[in-house]
Amino acid sequence: MTEAAARGAASAAPVEPVLAPGRRSRITPEREAELYEAVLDLLREVGYDALTMDAVAARTRSSKATLYRQWGGKAELVAKAVRHNKRGGTADEVDTGSLKGDLHALTLKSDDCEMAQNASLMRALAMAVHGNPDLLQAFREHLIEPEMAEFRRVLQRAIDRGEVPADNPAIDYVMHMMIGGFAARTMIDDQPPTQSFLLSYIDAVVLPALGVRTG
Repeated sequence: MTEAAARGAASAAPVEPVLAPGRRSRITPEREAELYEAVLDLLREVGYDALTMDAVAARTRSSKATLYRQWGGKAELVAKAVRHNKRGGTADEVDTGSLKGDLHALTLKSDDCEMAQNASLMRALAMAVHGNPDLLQAFREHLIEPEMAEFRRVLQRAIDRGEVPADNPAIDYVMHMMIGGFAARTMIDDQPPTQSFLLSYIDAVVLPALGVRTG
């Protein structure tokens, strides 16, 4: 059965199917986190294209119908798993009183090991995104747009404090700069991104572009 056919069958089912012994159906926050971790493990093992809902169901002892009802399909499940894996704080949780302090605090939410794992995962998913409109849409909805909203709130605080002029043209490109630095570290230097690299990149590139003194 194709994934599309499986989705249709799942959505058409009026009641929860009887699960095989050993399977679980209720989605609690703890169960959801466990499932997301299993999805990321499968992604690292086989990549996005080879990952199937059957494999997720088997790995997590879940009903495939439950997976489709909860997430709709593979693209949304993967995007939400990646989002859940990100440890960055929200704009409200990180308010140091300065733009430099806020950007540094957000960066320090992930240690070097997590950054290396995330960089490897994002490289693999970047290739899949280009050939999969559903995955691209899911990433925009669950990752890109929420991240951009958080950065806009951090920048708006800096504008309100008078740190950054409201008409600075670099404001619209902060997210591009941050993603670019993260991705280019491996492509250009053949090294994973680290806290030290990203903090120095923020001070040398992002803040000066916004007109913020770092000295």
